[in-house]
Parts: sequence; structure tokens; C-alpha cells
Amino acid sequence: MDQTTLKVVEIKAFLPAKDFELSKKFYEEIGFIKRSDSDGVAYFLLGESSFLLQNFYNKELAENLMMHLLVEDANAWYKNLSDKKIAEKFQVSISRPEERPWRMIDFILKDPSGIIWRIAQNI
Repeated sequence: MDQTTLKVVEIKAFLPAKDFELSKKFYEEIGFIKRSDSDGVAYFLLGESSFLLQNFYNKELAENLMMHLLVEDANAWYKNLSDKKIAEKFQVSISRPEERPWRMIDFILKDPSGIIWRIAQNI
């Protein structure tokens, strides 16, 4: 088979939620759009990026899961999240943006379930 026959349309991760309702509010507040929500699975979209949030929680999975969100301006994202007081509203942590040796600026945002999001831009 050639690559046109095996074309991939999309890949999405299923993210666990310790508190499903709180996590849905968190993701909407940081900018994702909830496109559907039924049977314990909510579909979130932002631009061309998406994931599925599930009403399921496993501590070891959640605290060892890392997502990478590549954006055009990591500093603008950090400012937006800080201005919205996301850390205070949801009792989560946000690190400051840093320039990394792998030619990116990124920062870490932990969601209410402990999932790490590395929000980064290429430099």
C-alpha cells in the first residue's frame, strides 16, 4: 500500500479527568471549544488540535501524562492564562516561560487532574 491509501486523518489522546465537570470548565476557560459531551467523553478542539476528555481517572496515568501544545507565541499564552488567573481559579500550577536548549520557549501548565501541558513555540 502507498501513503495515499494509508492516509491518516487525525490522532487524538484520551485524557483522564479526576473531576470531569471541573476539567471541562478548565479546558473551556483556557481556550478550547467543547464540541460534544456525551456518555462520559467530551471532545475539545482548538484550531487544528483536539483531544477527548474522559470521565475516568487513574492517578498514575494522569500524573505521568504529558501533552505538548505548539503555539505561535508562548509568552502571549502565558500572559493570557495569568490574566485569567487560571492557577488561582482551578488550583493548578503554571511555570514561567523559559528558552530551552532544544530551540523552544515553553512553560508548564498542570491541569486539575495533574496532567502536564508543555505549551511551546519554536524559536
